[in-house]
Amino acid sequence: MEACDSANYWGRQFRQFGHEVKQISPQYVAPFRMGSKNDKNDAIAIVEADSRPGMRYVPEKTIEQQDIQCLHRVRQRLMKNRTALINQIRGLGLEYGIAMPESAHKVEQCLPEHLENAENELTVLRRCFRNCCLS
Repeated sequence: MEACDSANYWGRQFRQFGHEVKQISPQYVAPFRMGSKNDKNDAIAIVEADSRPGMRYVPEKTIEQQDIQCLHRVRQRLMKNRTALINQIRGLGLEYGIAMPESAHKVEQCLPEHLENAENELTVLRRCFRNCCLS
């Protein structure tokens, strides 16, 4: 079978019924696919790829390995969202003439100073909005 999102789950299910399960990386299946991607063309391409000598297979992941992979993916998403928020805060600050460093740690340090500084052009509404975003 082609190693896709649910391949590990289905591999475990098929193995319970006594089937031998082999997963082929999609990059090795794609060259054998003729026409558009659909179930029929995928099945033909998988059979063709599997018949090639020296085909390398993807090892099946255990549930624990999938859990660890899930944690890594969630962490990556959180890091990406944090970076996007910091970049947005920096960009909005520049609209008011407030330049902040690129480092997340330094932005977190200097942002309260800018919010409390009464001499910059930040309005009360803007200060409240920023405080809400950070809590």
